[in-house]
Amino acid sequence: MALVFIPNQMRSLTGGLDRVELAAESLGQVIRQLDERFPGLAARLTENDQLARGLAASIDGRVTARGLLARVGPASEVHFIPAIGGG
Repeated sequence: MALVFIPNQMRSLTGGLDRVELAAESLGQVIRQLDERFPGLAARLTENDQLARGLAASIDGRVTARGLLARVGPASEVHFIPAIGGG
């Protein structure tokens, strides 16, 4: 199963869990399964059927440009990377 790492800012929705194992084949499936288990998470990760603005996803160490269609393997590691603000 894929290992999905939950960003610190979203752990209040997962009861403090920092990672979850899921059986998914795409990033969209990962997010749907996360939302089924932790309602409200999809609203924080997506907007208009794509990754939320200011958020990137890394699968197996590579930031994907395929959005929710990005492939996730059975042994993948998925990270959601929030944008870093600054000035």
